[in-house]
Amino acid sequence: MVSVEEAERIILANTKHYGTELIAFESATGRVLAEDIKADRDLPPCNRATMDGIAISYAAFEKGIRTFQIKATIAAGDPPVEMENENECAEIMTGAPVPSTTDTVIRYEDVEIKNRTALITIDTIKKGQSTHLKGKDKQAGDIVAVANQFITPALISMAASVGKNTLLVKKLPKVVIVSTGDELVGVGTQPTAYQVRLSNNYTIKSVLQQYQLNADMVHIPDDPETTKDHLYKCIEKYDVILLTGGISMGKFDYVPKALEALNVTKLFHKVQQRPGKPFWFGTHNDNVLVFAFPGNPVSTFMCLHRYFIPWLITSLKSPSLPGDSRGGAYAILNDAITFTAPLKYFVQVKLKINEQGHLLATPDEGNGSSDFANLLDTDAFMELPLEQSNFRKGEVHRIWPYKQII
Repeated sequence: MVSVEEAERIILANTKHYGTELIAFESATGRVLAEDIKADRDLPPCNRATMDGIAISYAAFEKGIRTFQIKATIAAGDPPVEMENENECAEIMTGAPVPSTTDTVIRYEDVEIKNRTALITIDTIKKGQSTHLKGKDKQAGDIVAVANQFITPALISMAASVGKNTLLVKKLPKVVIVSTGDELVGVGTQPTAYQVRLSNNYTIKSVLQQYQLNADMVHIPDDPETTKDHLYKCIEKYDVILLTGGISMGKFDYVPKALEALNVTKLFHKVQQRPGKPFWFGTHNDNVLVFAFPGNPVSTFMCLHRYFIPWLITSLKSPSLPGDSRGGAYAILNDAITFTAPLKYFVQVKLKINEQGHLLATPDEGNGSSDFANLLDTDAFMELPLEQSNFRKGEVHRIWPYKQII
């Protein structure tokens, strides 16, 4: 049995790079950018109005001129119209180009317009007000988005603005989710009192979809030769195998022996933790990785968030993916809790932010690792140190969120 820290170290030592691919930018949300994006022109590309109003020369205002003759009306997308006299102005709309012979925009609320004449009704203005200068945001050739970041709607907006209709992104591994057990029946099946519907595989698939990773699913009945045959086919076809169930000490837990027979190198089996103690991890020829999670739903859910998602993020080398702290999130324990087993305890918690901006975690232990219903009412796992048994209110510990709380 290994510690949580040793399990983490072994898994992260086996990160992989799966190459890159070019995809349409409108389909790239949720992927990881594999290139720097540069501005193809100044942003903004010209001086632009940020208010609807009139464009004047500030020098004219300084001379005491308050009444201006409207020479033109300029809308967004129109070419600018230049002023010939200092007492001329242009009506200008938000986003329209500011003529080079003007430098200041007065909003409509501060002018009176009558018979093509605009009267400024305020005494004080600021030179350059309501004007967004050319190149103020970025200049042509500047990097506007660096590689190795999660592609968000804001990044899509930037890509569109600089004409990047295709983006180079990190390829995702080919993943298969393998469930095991004769007690499992289909979701649309009416189970007997001794059967349960398949759920772990769909849970894993749903979590992975948050990372734009669409995994295949396979179910294996409790038979040693069938288990070996199916796993052999998965090793031939996929980069990562995520198993759920069949790895404990039961008479029908055939997965460890099947993996051994298929020359999958066991890097560890059993972790000093609750839930998820029977967790198994190994590799086949340094290419295919096998994450074999215990079959209890909460165990599967915890191991997925604590081990596989950080592995995926590290492999993609992205500093920020949605719904994951990569171990960098911490919360304040909001109630005392006692746990005496010689295991690191991942307790389910409800999260909230108090009026002081502190993230509070209230334990909600549920009824064990088979109580998947409790996951609906909680937000994260709090990782409680192995060295302690009594945890006091106010202590700060690491959390692994599986819900957004704001």
